[in-house]
Amino acid sequence: MTTALSTGARRRALIAAATTLIGLAGMSWASQAAAQTVAYPQRPVRLVVGFPAGSGPDIVARLLAQKLSEGWGNLGVIVDNKPGAGGLIAASEVARAQPDGYTLMLGETGQLAIAPSSYSKLSYDPKKDFVPVSQVVTSNFMLVVNPAKVPARDVKQFVEWSRGQKGLFMGTFGAGTPGHFGAFLFGDAIGIKPEPVHYKTTGDALGGLFSGDVSGAFASVGLSAANVKAGKLIALASSGDTRSASLPDVPTFREQGFPQLAFNSWFGVVAPARTPPEIVARLETDIRKAVQSAEGKAKLEDAGFSVTGTTSQEFARVIAADTASWGKVVAATGFKAD
Repeated sequence: MTTALSTGARRRALIAAATTLIGLAGMSWASQAAAQTVAYPQRPVRLVVGFPAGSGPDIVARLLAQKLSEGWGNLGVIVDNKPGAGGLIAASEVARAQPDGYTLMLGETGQLAIAPSSYSKLSYDPKKDFVPVSQVVTSNFMLVVNPAKVPARDVKQFVEWSRGQKGLFMGTFGAGTPGHFGAFLFGDAIGIKPEPVHYKTTGDALGGLFSGDVSGAFASVGLSAANVKAGKLIALASSGDTRSASLPDVPTFREQGFPQLAFNSWFGVVAPARTPPEIVARLETDIRKAVQSAEGKAKLEDAGFSVTGTTSQEFARVIAADTASWGKVVAATGFKAD
C-alpha cells in the first residue's frame, strides 16, 4: 500500500513538473514573440509601389511612409517605385521577397483582385503569396474630359456627343486596371463599345486627354482633382456611391441615371506570405494609427482619398469579395491580358 502511494505521488510530481516546464516554455515563446514585436523595425523598411512617381499609389505610399517613419523614430521607410505591367512586376518581386517585414507592397485593386481573372498565367498568386496587413484608402473615379476638345458638361451630353463620333476612345492608365474595366462598364451602360487606349504612365494618359487623342478617361479623384479645379479638365461624374469631398460639385453616375456605374479602387499594404504574425500585427497597428491620426487622415483626404485603415482580416475579406465581383466584369468583357 505504501509503495503504491509513493508511485502515485511520484507520478503526480512528474506531471506537475512537466506541466510547469510546458508553461515556462509557453511563457518563453510568448516573451520572445513580444520582444520581437517590440524590436521591429530595426532598420529601414522598403515599401514597393508598382506605379510611377506622381501616380495615385505613389502619393498614398509617400504619405504613409512619412507617418510610419515618424512613428518609428524616423528610422526610415523607403518608397521604391517599380512600375510596369500594371503593377505586376512589383507584385512578383515582393511575392518572392524575404518574409521578414522589411519588404512590403502598397498593393491596389488591379494587382490583387483583378489580375487573377485577366491573366491566365500570373507570376504570383495574390491569395497564397501575400498576407494582407491593412487597407489604407479607397478612391472613387471621375469620368473626365478635356473641355477644349469635348463639348459636354454632363454624362448625357457626353453620350450624345459620342454617338456622333467615329468611336468612343477611352484612355486608361494601363490594361487590366479598374479604370480600364470602368470604361467597359460605361460602354455597356450607354450601349457604345469603347475603344480603350492604354498608356504606360499617368502623364501619358493625361497627355492623351489634352491632345484630344482620347475622348475621356476614368481617373482617380486624387489624380484628377487638381486639373479639374484648374479648369483643364471637366469631371462629368463620380463612380462613388456619394459625391467626393474633394469635388463635391460633381454628381455621381447614380444621380445621373446610371446606378450600375458604382465602383472604386483601393490601396493597401501586403507583406510576403509567411511573414511572422507578430510583425504583421505590429504593422497593422502602426499603419492604422498612422492613417487614422488627425494629420495623416487630413493629408490623405486632401489628396482625394477616403481613409479606411482596416484590420488584416477586414482587408482579406475586401480582397476576396472584389476578386469575385471584378472577376465577373472581366469575364463579361472577354478580356485577357496574356
